[in-house]
Formats: sequence, structure tokens, C-alpha cells
Amino acid sequence: MQFSSKSVGLVIAVASAISFGTSGAFIKPLLEAGWSPAAAVTVRALTGGLVLLPLMLLSLRGRWSSLWRGRWRVLGMGVIAVAFTQLAYFAAISRIPVSTALLIEYLAPLLLVLFTWATTRRTPKPMVLLGSVLAIGGLVLVIGPGALQAVDALGLALAFAAAIGCAVYFVVAARPSDGLPPVALASAGLILGSITLAVAAAVGLVPFATVTTDVTVVDATAPWWLPLLVVAVVGTAIAYATGIAGSARLGSRLASFVGLLEVVFASLFAWLVLGESLTVLQLIGGVLILAGIASIPSEQPAATKPEPVVADAHVPAATAIPRAAVTAAD
Repeated sequence: MQFSSKSVGLVIAVASAISFGTSGAFIKPLLEAGWSPAAAVTVRALTGGLVLLPLMLLSLRGRWSSLWRGRWRVLGMGVIAVAFTQLAYFAAISRIPVSTALLIEYLAPLLLVLFTWATTRRTPKPMVLLGSVLAIGGLVLVIGPGALQAVDALGLALAFAAAIGCAVYFVVAARPSDGLPPVALASAGLILGSITLAVAAAVGLVPFATVTTDVTVVDATAPWWLPLLVVAVVGTAIAYATGIAGSARLGSRLASFVGLLEVVFASLFAWLVLGESLTVLQLIGGVLILAGIASIPSEQPAATKPEPVVADAHVPAATAIPRAAVTAAD
């Protein structure tokens, strides 16, 4: 049985959303123990990048030039998608409620629809508009209607900046690969992002504090490094690698809407791991997000240049995943 590229991409993108969804439940015990958000994200990104490093080195055997050709994608992934987005988000939640910041940041799919509409001057198809309304409505229900409170203007602006960074993540992930494997982009981007965050902490832009005491996870005491390792491997390394691979097959628009499922899975993991309540409104919101995703058509894949053949008997055949274009507004 053969599956279409879109079907495979949806499975990979959902796996990414599930992986990302574990982050909050396992990071929260560290924050409650005294870790600063910037410290947790920096260590998480660095560890996740190092976990993927051996796979990156293996995937680049014989085609190191692809890393140089993809340097701007790596730069965008590390500096903007990872570091800038995190810095903007944490600066936002220092001024406005977390629920409000999350709601604005996850408007990224809508930003992509509006940006493509503005740049191509082509009105999105009705199904795209319907999917956007359903998904954003579901997002409001999952995060909570209280997120719509009037709050600090600068905090709103910072959260909107985080939304732009989130949108950039999907755009960068969906660009034609030009031979750069998803795992290589993920590893290099995470390591570069962690370095950028560390520099920001060193110059005093964000507080950086770590604690090595035991933490409470699932009503049990665990060493501090255990939840951090779970987040680094599952919520970071696997999440970014699969997210990039999924975006390559689906395009930035559909992948960004599938990414909204992260909020749904985060609520589920918070219920399972932390015992936080899961309301009927959140469940209804999850259904609306799924309905919105189902309404969004995928984009046409971009034509990519074939990779040059490397005359080396020790180098395996290229297995790069095809990339999707970031062009269609309909």
C-alpha cells in the first residue's frame, strides 16, 4: 500500500505536535523548582541539538556543501525561529498573562494566510478562510476565553513578535532543501539558537538561573535532569526534526495549522502528567482545530534541483525528503 506525500506529511506533522506538546508538562516542574524560562529553553535547545548531532553528521557524509548552501535557512531557524521567538515570548509573559501570549503566538498560521494574500493579491479560497476561522476559534477555547482580556500594549507587541518568529519557523522548514537533510537543519538550528540565547543571557537581556535539586514529576520525586532530558529528546530533538520533515511535505500553511494541535496535546499532557483539569470547552476547541485543519488544502510541492551525484563508493545514495513551496494562497 502506497501513501501520498500529504498523508505521510500529516502523520509526521502530528507526531511533531505531540512531541512539542510534552514540553510544558515536563518543563513546568523545573520552573517551579527555580529554573528561569530562558535557562530551561537554552539547555533544552543545546541538549536537543547535541542529541541530533550524530545523525546530522551521518546524514551529511559526502555532501557537506549542502550545509553551506543552506546557511541562511540554518541562520533563520537558529536565530529567529528558536532564539528570537523564545526571547519575545518570555518578554511578553513578563507583562501579560501566559494564556494571552500563547493565543497571540499561535496566530502564526493566520499570519501566513494574510501574508500570502497580501503579497500575491490572490484571495484565499473559501475553505482556507473557513479553516482559519474554525482553527482560531478552537484555539481560543483550548487556551481559554480569558486570554482575550485587555492588557499591556508592549506585552501584546512582544507576543505578536513571537507569532512572527513562529511563522518564520514554518516558512524556513518548508523551503526547498537543496540537499540539506531535515535532521541537519534541526540540529544546526538548535545549537545556533542555544548559543544565541546564551549570549542574550550573558549580556543581561534575560535572567538565567538553574537549580540542581530534585523535582516532582507525576507525583514522584525525580532528579532535575530527568524531565529536562525528556524535553530535550522528545519535546525538542524529535519535535523539531519531525516538524521540519512534515513542513517539507505539507508546505508552511498547512503545517502551521497542524502545529496548532500542540496546544491540544499540551493540555492533554498537563492533565496526564500534572493532574491539571481538562474542560469540555477545551475538548470542543480541539475538535474545532481538527475541523479547521481538515479544511485547509495543502500547497503544491516546489520543483527542486536534483542533487549532484557524488562519485564516492563509500557514500550512500541521497535520501533527502522533497520540500514544499511556500507560494500558494489558495
